[in-house]
Formats: sequence, structure tokens, C-alpha cells
Amino acid sequence: MAPGNCCSSEVAATLSVCSIMEDQNDDTLGSLNQNVVGKPPRDHSATMRHCSSSSWLVDSESNLNTIVGLKTNTEDKSEFPLILRSGSSSEKGPKQYMEDEFICIDILRESIAQQVDLPYPSAFYGVFDGHGGVDAASFIKKNMLKFITEDSQFPSSIKKAVKSAFVKADHAFRDASSLDSSSGTTALIALVLGRSMLIANAGDSRAVLGKRGRAVELSKDHKPNCTSEKLRIEKLGGVIYDGYLNGQLSVARALGDWHIKGTKGSKSPLSCEPELEEIVLTEEDEFLILGCDGLWDVMSSQCAVTMVRRELVQHNDPNICAKVLVTEALQRNTCDNLTVVVVCFSKDPPPKIEIPRSHRRRSISAEGLDLLKGVLNGR
Repeated sequence: MAPGNCCSSEVAATLSVCSIMEDQNDDTLGSLNQNVVGKPPRDHSATMRHCSSSSWLVDSESNLNTIVGLKTNTEDKSEFPLILRSGSSSEKGPKQYMEDEFICIDILRESIAQQVDLPYPSAFYGVFDGHGGVDAASFIKKNMLKFITEDSQFPSSIKKAVKSAFVKADHAFRDASSLDSSSGTTALIALVLGRSMLIANAGDSRAVLGKRGRAVELSKDHKPNCTSEKLRIEKLGGVIYDGYLNGQLSVARALGDWHIKGTKGSKSPLSCEPELEEIVLTEEDEFLILGCDGLWDVMSSQCAVTMVRRELVQHNDPNICAKVLVTEALQRNTCDNLTVVVVCFSKDPPPKIEIPRSHRRRSISAEGLDLLKGVLNGR
């Protein structure tokens, strides 16, 4: 699909900003929250910490209706208006072929055949980073939503429906005789139902939430050398050579790649099972970035959020935001295809963040002033 239109002068104006921000300690953002730190580019120690963290796992199964059920009138009046808008950009980059796919559905009820009582608003977004050809990415893009919404658990138990859909989609691709089942793809989706948002990820694409200027990572990168993935792979008989699963794949989870997985139903070191993260959106949650690893290989999560927020304040156009990120990644010499989806949660641009001025007065003693004069005069 064609990238969003963006005036070259608008893009150029913001490209030099982020390289400076990467290396500086942003006191403004740090003062808002010291607990969330964006992943620095190509920092292997940070990657290991991020991937081995268990804080992203959601083990308990909850009924979505308890989160997105009907509210009382009093509650409705107190809530902020959630309005979904999305933009996207996709470029081949330095690679010979384009193997990425993505999907943006801002109004979900218009894209599903069956009559399902969905909360408002409801939406579906996804990024699929293919490898070994485009067959897997294209198939999963076209069919993932159908497998989710047609599952018997949808929408009463959304987590079970999504996990089941990933497995069903993977098996259906294996059975599609006209496609190359040895091609593969990562799969990162965001399903918004009312104020509840579910992120499901299998692979090394990443979902990052912009929360009043802070970057909050909602998925973890499934790299083979990450501690949790390495343990799982070796337990199932797999090996890792130079960061590659069985010496072949740079991801630990993917759909397709049936030349590695073997027969259906067998336990494979290459998993198609997604990891889930569910949040309830608040007024502080301004936008979501979904990006393939071609973006995150050369840019931290915090840098991407800072750039998008700055762009939204200027023009409030998610298409331009996605294009700016892609253009910046290309200028940073990414080695991969690039696909970015930006989802805004309000019709208005983010508010400017103002840091209160300090009211503390500072003075210098007469002795100190005399000493300073002496230093300046070379005495």
C-alpha cells in the first residue's frame, strides 16, 4: 500500500531533531515518569533486559465484557471522548523486495460479516513483517481478523479468541497449497474494543504507546538470544547460532516457516503463539506506534514517541507522522523494509507539556562575588 503523503519540507524540518534527542537525557520527559525508558538502538544489554522481563506477560484470562461493558450515565459523562484515527507508511528500503504488509481498520463493525455486538469505538490494526517471500505476510494480513471474529470465544473472551486465531491462521497457511509454506512473517496486532486495547505479538515488530510524551512498550521483541526465548528454544531441542534460530531465522516466533516447524501439532522451537498485553486507555494515552524491526533497529522507542508527538502538535496528521518515522529510519541507514502505523486516540493534537518554573531565588554572597570577579579578571 502506498505511504502517506508528506511534504518534503515538513519531513526535513524534523529529521535532525531525533539524533540529538537520542543522546540527551530528556529532563522534561524524565520528570514525568522515571520508570519507563525507551529501548536504545543496537544496545544488546538493553535488548536482553527488555526481552527477559516477565512484566509484559498476561497470564490471567479475563472476560472483556467486564472491561468494555455498559457504563452508567455518570461514568460516561466523566470519560474523555475516544476517537480513533490512523495513518501509515511503508517503504522497501535498501532490500531488493518488499515483504511487509499492514492493515488499518478504524471502524471494525464495517469490516466483519457476522452481526456481533461490539462496543464503540472498535478498531483493528496490524503490521506483518515477512521473510522468505511475501506469501505468509499477505495471507496473514488477509485472514487474521476473520479468524479472530469468527472464533466462538469472540468477543466474550478476547484473549482466548486471539491466541486461537494465531494458531488457526498459521495452520491454514500451511494448508494453502498454492502458497509457499516456507515463507514466514511476524504478526503484531492491536485490537481496540471500547476503551480496552489488546496487543498481540509474535516476532520482533513492536508496539509503543505514547503517554503524555513518554514511551511505554506494549510488546517485547522475540529475538532468539533473549533469555526467555533462548530457554524455551533449547528446551524444545532448538539451537541458536550467532543469534539465529537453528542458524536460519533472526526471530524466535513467527507464523509460517513450515520447513522449520515440521508437521502440524508438533512442538516446535519456532512458536506462532503470541504474547498479549491488555490495557484500558486513559486520557493520558495519546497515540500508538506499530512498527516492524526495520524502524526499531535504528531508533529507540522514546525517540519515535517524541518525534510523533512533536509532529502531531504541528499538523495533527498521523499519515505524516508515519512517513516522518520511515524517512528518518532510512536516513539512519536501516537495513530492512520499513512499515509504520500510527493510531491517534483523539481528534485533537496532544496538548503542549509545560514545565512549571522554579520559584526558588538564588543569591551569591559578597565574598563569592568577589572571588568570581577575581577568576574572570585572571587574578
